[in-house]
Amino acid sequence: MARKTARKMPRKLAPDLHIPPPAQQRDICFGCGPANTEGLQLKFALSQSSKSYVCEFSLAPRFVGPPGHAHGGIIATILDEAMSKANKLKAAELNSRAALTRLLQIEYLRPVPLGQPLIAEGQVSRMKGRILYSRADLRNAAGDVLARGRGKFLAVNAERMFARELQAERRSTP
Repeated sequence: MARKTARKMPRKLAPDLHIPPPAQQRDICFGCGPANTEGLQLKFALSQSSKSYVCEFSLAPRFVGPPGHAHGGIIATILDEAMSKANKLKAAELNSRAALTRLLQIEYLRPVPLGQPLIAEGQVSRMKGRILYSRADLRNAAGDVLARGRGKFLAVNAERMFARELQAERRSTP
């Protein structure tokens, strides 16, 4: 019987890999971080009804999957971000600052074009204890739904869960 051996992880980061200090790491979220020039830099706003979060944007050519259209992973990220922003509305009711993705389902309905106006909208469908069930749509300017997401999220006490990282951040902030 062959013996399984675990691969050793490299002990040092590649010399050209730059990890920003903890205080800057929040700004480099791939989905919404304003300091992440390679990311999506999505900017969500509370809808007029105050029941959802909405973002109007277009996708750059670097997010290509099929020719002229977005990669499926990018579409999933956009829908996850939309639901995550909506979760903030309800997570505050639970004295939580964050709701972490536990389950993400994406329904790809039509190809998502690059370089054209798009709208992502997320909202919480229901809550059960600390579990939030959310949904999001990705639409084109004509209002056609191109992709739909549903998710299950767990509201957490971010101060407790990320205490070590937050302490490091406070120590490194002048």
